[in-house]
Amino acid sequence: MNNQVLEISPLANPYVLSIKTIEEIAASPALIVAPHPDDETLGCGGAIALLRALNYDVRVLIVSDGTLSHPNSKKYPPPELKALRESETLAALNLLGVEKKSVTFLGLQDGSVSKQYKNITDTCRMYLAGLKPQIIFLPWRQDPHPDHRATWNLIHDATNVLKKPRIIEYPIWDWDPSQRGFMSQVQCWRLDISKMLTLKEKAITAYRSQTTNLIDDDPEAFILTPEMLSNFTHPWEMYIEVSS
Repeated sequence: MNNQVLEISPLANPYVLSIKTIEEIAASPALIVAPHPDDETLGCGGAIALLRALNYDVRVLIVSDGTLSHPNSKKYPPPELKALRESETLAALNLLGVEKKSVTFLGLQDGSVSKQYKNITDTCRMYLAGLKPQIIFLPWRQDPHPDHRATWNLIHDATNVLKKPRIIEYPIWDWDPSQRGFMSQVQCWRLDISKMLTLKEKAITAYRSQTTNLIDDDPEAFILTPEMLSNFTHPWEMYIEVSS
């Protein structure tokens, strides 16, 4: 089944989707856009590592500050949590082969990207115009999380300065069956990341604030459960493309 057009969510049975190699999609520069610190590693960690192994230029743009994950922590109030999450991102991406100078943090308030992104669209246009990415990895445009949808809108609005880069979208919260929506008229496929799976798993563990009880003073904290994490530790990553 090659790039089949599906009327229901392919996440219900991704194993029927075709497999691509990194050589089939590789382009440089490549831009990975993450709504929150960790989305880039969860959704695209294997692709990042494979592109860097080919010595391709990979840039990462983190949109929000991620401080809503532990809103009541006294040990890690927002400024400290923001710094922690940025350090985790840099550590994870360093493992995947991306240097600090290639990572940009926009710092929008977590949970409110939709209310803020129009104020930073021009900044993103200048960023994109300078980089001229040939391929952009974005969160799935209909992801259940509003920050993810707003991130897609932000970059979509800013790409009018580019000559039609390839847009590849990755699912995050659609992996949760209770939140999953339908995917209509899309092309879905899997990227073989088997050679980089161990490295990706190690990079995910760099996000200690999101995967462990590192911050233990907030009963309302968000933690990625083992069940959720299992969706991102296959020897493949799933991607979505929408015909324009």
